[in-house]
Amino acid sequence: LWFRGVRSSKFRHVYGEPAKREKCYDNIQITKNAHDSQFCAVNPKFIAIVTEVAGGGAFIVIPINCTGRLDFNANRVTGHSGPILDIKWNPFNDNVIASCSDDCTIKLWHIPDEGLSMHLTDWLVELQGHKRRVAYIEWHPTAENILFSAGFDHLVIVWDIEKGEAVNVIDCHHDAIHSMSLNRDGSLLATTCKDKKIKSNRTQKWNSKIGKSVRTNAEGMCHAGSKASKVVFLGTTGRLLTTGFSRHSDRQYSVWDENDISKPLYTDTIDSSSGIVFPFYDIDTNIVFLAGKGDGNIRYYEITDEAPYVHFLNQFLSGNPQRGLGFMPKRGLKTSQCEVFRFYKLHATKGEHNNTLNITSIKQRHFKVQDPPAIDNNKRKFAFLSTETIPDYRPKDLIIEKSQKTSNNQTTKFQQLQQRFSHVEVNNKDIPLIKEINSLGDNILTEHDLRRAYQSQSEEIRKLKKHLANSEQRVRELEEQVRKLTK
Repeated sequence: LWFRGVRSSKFRHVYGEPAKREKCYDNIQITKNAHDSQFCAVNPKFIAIVTEVAGGGAFIVIPINCTGRLDFNANRVTGHSGPILDIKWNPFNDNVIASCSDDCTIKLWHIPDEGLSMHLTDWLVELQGHKRRVAYIEWHPTAENILFSAGFDHLVIVWDIEKGEAVNVIDCHHDAIHSMSLNRDGSLLATTCKDKKIKSNRTQKWNSKIGKSVRTNAEGMCHAGSKASKVVFLGTTGRLLTTGFSRHSDRQYSVWDENDISKPLYTDTIDSSSGIVFPFYDIDTNIVFLAGKGDGNIRYYEITDEAPYVHFLNQFLSGNPQRGLGFMPKRGLKTSQCEVFRFYKLHATKGEHNNTLNITSIKQRHFKVQDPPAIDNNKRKFAFLSTETIPDYRPKDLIIEKSQKTSNNQTTKFQQLQQRFSHVEVNNKDIPLIKEINSLGDNILTEHDLRRAYQSQSEEIRKLKKHLANSEQRVRELEEQVRKLTK
């Protein structure tokens, strides 16, 4: 039998670590809407969560550092006449957030740096163009003030929020759109639809005067199940990843070539649960995270360039089912603590009025490899040259005797190594004084040894100085006694 062994990976030790209770957000009235959206958006300044209200739609905005129990009457962003279905922060401005609603409109809001001091009802821009409710919104990753919206009217509209008008309409779907994703530079738009098709639309370079021309680049059949499918671009690898359901209602994921999506490159089954799986991709570590709605766990896989392209790493297990997920952008992570991804999970396990937002940090274990201490000869040379030289006051015949014995093998390093490893007895009675003085210097291999030798010599010098001072004091006392006797 052929044994493959363990696959080499830099991220085999990635693990999830939940935050402590005091670092989470409590008493949040999370919306009960059954729409397959995240209902949560995070940036380094704020956390926005769609909440349950009696009429219309609203969401709360919490400063990132205001953890703990939330006030029941906290200020909200209100202005939609229907339930809010999706919210997204502007990647170019942390104080601007977009929301889409069941009232067929998209609104943009400005949040002050200190948070909301009262209910916010005045929006910056209102975008009207969809004939039915707006399901999803996405910001362009590289072009500022460009927003994509997908509605139940089977249209994807490209908006210029600076002008407050639509610059293009993508009409290539014949059923409800389930998800959309833009690649790294925004040149490709991938969508999944209720008709079980996946489409990749190539967009030309953005020009604010001409607009954005869009054409269908590729099309293929996605997952065979009837439930919603989700899609995400896998960075600059030239591939996409979709999550959906098989014909037998098994949850599965597939990898596609962005230029040829007529058939998947690889498909694998996840499990047999019923919750929709949302994919999250980290461009820096090539790790994709799969989190199912209603699940308690988050799986993470490593993406490679060779088939099967997806390799399971680990999973974060939790007993609380998640109703929504938000993730922190890379600029808001604590990289000094080896944090590579951070999820904000909406939990609803204690009833309507005591929901929580838990934080889960995905980290990589840091293993410190301690190398053996290397001997830097240059540092030793500079250390020797910087020390103060002391004149040699020994008799001349002793110095001549030392120079004569230098050629003898009894005082060389080779003889010392031979004595240590072969247990050869050597007569060391005639080792001169200079060898005893230099014995400490020969054993100095690291900076710690040098510092210890320096402290030892400093202590000896201090004692000698003290002894010399006492001797001088004793001499002065004797001279004074002699002077008194002579008088």
